[in-house]
Amino acid sequence: MSAEILKPDAGGLARAAALLGAGQLVAFPTETVYGLGADARNDHAVARIFEAKGRPHFNPLIVHLADAAAAARFAVLDGAGERLASAFWPGALTLVLPLRPDAGLSPLVSAGLPTVALRVPDHPVAHALLTAFGGPVAAPSANRSGSISPTRAAHVIEGLGDRIAAVVDGGACPVGLESTIVGFDPAPVLLRPGGLPLEAIEDCLGRRVAPRRADDAITAPGQLSSHYAPDAPVALEAATPPPGALWLGFGSGCDGAALNLSSTGDLVEAAANLFHALRELDARAEPGQRIAVAPIPDHGLGRAINDRLRRAAAPRG
Repeated sequence: MSAEILKPDAGGLARAAALLGAGQLVAFPTETVYGLGADARNDHAVARIFEAKGRPHFNPLIVHLADAAAAARFAVLDGAGERLASAFWPGALTLVLPLRPDAGLSPLVSAGLPTVALRVPDHPVAHALLTAFGGPVAAPSANRSGSISPTRAAHVIEGLGDRIAAVVDGGACPVGLESTIVGFDPAPVLLRPGGLPLEAIEDCLGRRVAPRRADDAITAPGQLSSHYAPDAPVALEAATPPPGALWLGFGSGCDGAALNLSSTGDLVEAAANLFHALRELDARAEPGQRIAVAPIPDHGLGRAINDRLRRAAAPRG
């Protein structure tokens, strides 16, 4: 049975909240990507997320909250974490914080770790749904595990339409990249680059944020080496179109590109277009045909774009 497509109005949001309360899966838009939501306190509902996505159970989930005040009920938020939350919530920032023993969240959410990933999304539909539901919603990206993240309701239906109860159609996601994830060990650590540039975080804290080491255990979503991947193989740093490949351009001078992330070289525009462009080129690709991507500057949102592209191009396990 195909998922219901709900409008982002009072009736649609009430229906979505009721489905979440009944332990069903509901996809909804955030400013980053569409999330696949379930009641974070319901073991069976959270388990359905893993089943629908085909997601490894050791990969934690992000819990979405309606406001920053709710975070204190589930995690210890102080020091640098509290400073970042005050500056960037609601927004494209996830904080991995010490889990309170009495949080009442399903242990599947944290993959058995003593920490939990929390975020307050900055999207009117997400906020309205979370407020209507009145509780924490576990919501990874609403796609099959390892595949391209969805930035439109149609992407969700294409990948998960027969595996979930409903999707709230809130249009295209304005940021188009998953949230930036920061943990504390005890100093701040960048666990995943994303929609909030690292430079903004470091400016807020007045200090450098260390990168995650490649051999560290998985402690947050989006850390698998092969992830966000289309079916077609992906090649990076293609300054000119390789023979036979579908070339994904960036900036001026890419007249031969099948698509261009941003003809003006705007990293914000490129981030918003990334997953949609990869999906479109994947649909166009003939068997064995590659997607080749032009070089992307590795600063600001370019750092997150390059992280997603490296994972898309990684060898498939």
